[in-house]
Amino acid sequence: MNETVMPLAEHIQIVVSDRHTFGTDAVVLADFARIRRRDRALDLGTGCGIIPLLWLRDARQSPVACLDIQDQAVRQVQQSIALNHLEERLTVQQADLRDHRQLYPAGSFTLVSMNPPYKPVDTGILSPEPWDQIARHEVCCTLEDACAAAGYLLQFGGRFCICHRPERLADIVTAMRAHDLEPKRLRLVQHREGEAPFLLLMEGRKGAKPYLTAEPTLILESPAGQAEMGRIYGAYFEGGAK
Repeated sequence: MNETVMPLAEHIQIVVSDRHTFGTDAVVLADFARIRRRDRALDLGTGCGIIPLLWLRDARQSPVACLDIQDQAVRQVQQSIALNHLEERLTVQQADLRDHRQLYPAGSFTLVSMNPPYKPVDTGILSPEPWDQIARHEVCCTLEDACAAAGYLLQFGGRFCICHRPERLADIVTAMRAHDLEPKRLRLVQHREGEAPFLLLMEGRKGAKPYLTAEPTLILESPAGQAEMGRIYGAYFEGGAK
């Protein structure tokens, strides 16, 4: 397994590998979550830790927690923590989010995020590699599992932010509402003008009343979209990542 170090900002780097890396989906989710400096935040299924590390580019951000079921992913995050001297600001543990009641007390967080596996187990081609199966298919975590964990871990008014494929929109709304998470914000992402969206971003709020705001679509290959992605990626984008 090959590992490399990539810059996220002048003072933040991330360890990535051919097993645990990141893409546009996680980066735009980190921005969509609109983390507040006093948030008690948790990233579920953190992978290489891209979402919490992006949040911690702000030196004034409160400490953040994350977890992943895969030991190699956790080791990579631990390497990033040591590399960036974030021992007091980022904690990671190897855990199964389905055991959420044993991990934290109810209502421990004000923000929970997740870039989950997109495919039900009976769809698509299942990878022969266990780490790839877990990342792409719902073999260890379904939408229901993710929403159950977020619903338990969030305090009243807390936010659960998730990215997913647009065809799963109805499933997301159903799962969120089953766990007292009311969909409040929706944003679609597409590559080019006139194309179908390839990604959705959704925020559900614990105990909120129904009212969903649809935000302007993010079109990546448009002048406005490129400017927004430049803001989101920051130093990493300026270094040549698209």
